[in-house]
Amino acid sequence: MQSDYGKLLELLKAVSRQTLENAVPADVVIGEVVNISPLAIRLESKLTIPAECIMLTKNTCLWSVDMDVNHRTEIEAGGSGYAEFAPHSHGYLGRKTYRVHNELAVGDKVYLLRVCGGQKYLAVDRVYNPDRGCSD
Repeated sequence: MQSDYGKLLELLKAVSRQTLENAVPADVVIGEVVNISPLAIRLESKLTIPAECIMLTKNTCLWSVDMDVNHRTEIEAGGSGYAEFAPHSHGYLGRKTYRVHNELAVGDKVYLLRVCGGQKYLAVDRVYNPDRGCSD
């Protein structure tokens, strides 16, 4: 099975090939998310791109990653003075799956790579917005 990076690399190679063959360059445009289900992004030209024409990257969707961890929780104490509520921590060890919530939201401004011919768009990332998950 091909990784997401492999898929992205193949897509970028295809864009490059089409650009050379058609002598029409790919273009970077900014769109605004106007709907989530189904996904729709409106360009400044007022053209709305439907979900079937949008390819997402990990920067623009929900995804999961497995990570190895080996640490201890913070020391916490309970109440009432019983021994089982004394200050303690726990080991946190092994392979854990984490969900990364990068899904787009209505109003997000998105950098889009327009594939030659304008039939497909790759949603690369959000435009900087300190109020929506992007920071310095």
